[in-house]
Amino acid sequence: MKKKIILASIAAFTTLLSVTATAQEDSVVVKESTKETTVVKDPEIKQPVVVHDTVVKEEKKTERPALRMGEFGVRYMPTFASLNLRNYNNEVIQGDFTMSQGFGIMLGTNFSKNIGLQAEVNYLDITQKYKDQNLNRQVEVSYLNIPILLSLNTDKTRMVNLNFVAGPQFGVNLGSGISTTGNENTQTLHATVGASGTDVGLAYGTGLEFALSKTHCLRLDLGYRGFYGLFDASAKQYSSNPDTYNVIVRGSRKTHAAYAGLTLCF
Repeated sequence: MKKKIILASIAAFTTLLSVTATAQEDSVVVKESTKETTVVKDPEIKQPVVVHDTVVKEEKKTERPALRMGEFGVRYMPTFASLNLRNYNNEVIQGDFTMSQGFGIMLGTNFSKNIGLQAEVNYLDITQKYKDQNLNRQVEVSYLNIPILLSLNTDKTRMVNLNFVAGPQFGVNLGSGISTTGNENTQTLHATVGASGTDVGLAYGTGLEFALSKTHCLRLDLGYRGFYGLFDASAKQYSSNPDTYNVIVRGSRKTHAAYAGLTLCF
């Protein structure tokens, strides 16, 4: 009888130990599961912060300076020009394109980043050389050109801008002359230059603008400028002396120029 009681007690104690161990294992699993869930959620909370920071940085990089409404620049303009000339025998000579020196200033305004208006005042000294029998002649004509141009731009707020310009140009003849080397005494007629006092035509061109500062206050300009005269470049009455003839043939003036300059933007 006593043995049965002892065996029953041992069995009950063993069962109690087994139940306790199982409960502890369940508790551990729950805790570990809780920890694993917490670890998975941490990176999900951090991700939106990282993405937000990236967006803010990208927005700062795309910021551009405000559009500058006014412009004032100075330019050097080496110019290639040709004139139709007449020799002693009244034959027409097509003059070669020769380089002349030109200088100018520019004043402009921008209505938007793509459209603007500019006016220029350019001084140009045209030099043309040609041969007349045994004589070497050189014709010189100085002009003050005033083009008023509509400007179309890719984007004035960028560091590099491409522009296209076109508009009327008004020219004023500041003086003309001719120099001759050789024996001119063998000729009864003497050459003179009779250029029209005014000149009107079409100016056109293109250029590249490079901002030299982040605020776009100073700019380097490089480009091309062409001109085609619409009216006769020769004077109707150039001399009353019957022993002279005008070397300028009836025709329009044509020029092609490159330019380089600095522009202040305000």
